[in-house]
Amino acid sequence: MEISVDQMYQIENNGHDMGFLKKFMMENAGAAAVKKLAEKLDLKKKKILIFVGMGNNGGDALVMARHLSGYGSLVTVVLLGPPEKIKTEESSWNWSILKKMSSVKLISGNNASFDFNPDVVIDGILGTGISGEIREPYASAINYMNELKCFKFAVDVPSGLNPDTGETANIFVKSDLTVTFHKMKRGISKRKDLTGDLYSEKIGIPPEAEEGVL
Repeated sequence: MEISVDQMYQIENNGHDMGFLKKFMMENAGAAAVKKLAEKLDLKKKKILIFVGMGNNGGDALVMARHLSGYGSLVTVVLLGPPEKIKTEESSWNWSILKKMSSVKLISGNNASFDFNPDVVIDGILGTGISGEIREPYASAINYMNELKCFKFAVDVPSGLNPDTGETANIFVKSDLTVTFHKMKRGISKRKDLTGDLYSEKIGIPPEAEEGVL
């Protein structure tokens, strides 16, 4: 069964109200994403570049950074804005953990010049909350990602793809592997040309959280 973004928000909120906090959902999402990536690639010593937006999609990617470090990957995180502008408590909490990890390189701010040579690039930029034209510094990050010749992974949805309709913004990420969470969003499965291999992974949300929504 495929669901809308609004239904997913309601399910998350219901789960949160039951006591399964959103920070647990974020933890499980990031862990599930890394597990799927590890099935595809040997992550040890791989140079992994992670672009992180200011919302919860970025938070999932911050969790990935910590797990990838545990796999022996060489992780660089680029936060596309200043840390104090991170939008959610869950994402800020995960950023604060990474700040204590010397094994993960952190870059933040609005500087739109990128010069990396990664083996894998991870798109944690926009997620499901897309609306309107994509602006800087997100636009430069997406264009840079698309120019890279390495393996590309999208968290939840390739940035620039509308997960309800399958339509795209002015620019969008073309990934090799996409992992979405809990249930497939109806617009994502229409765009295998952008998602690459596509999986939907459970993140521990109680099935009771769907009651009255689906």
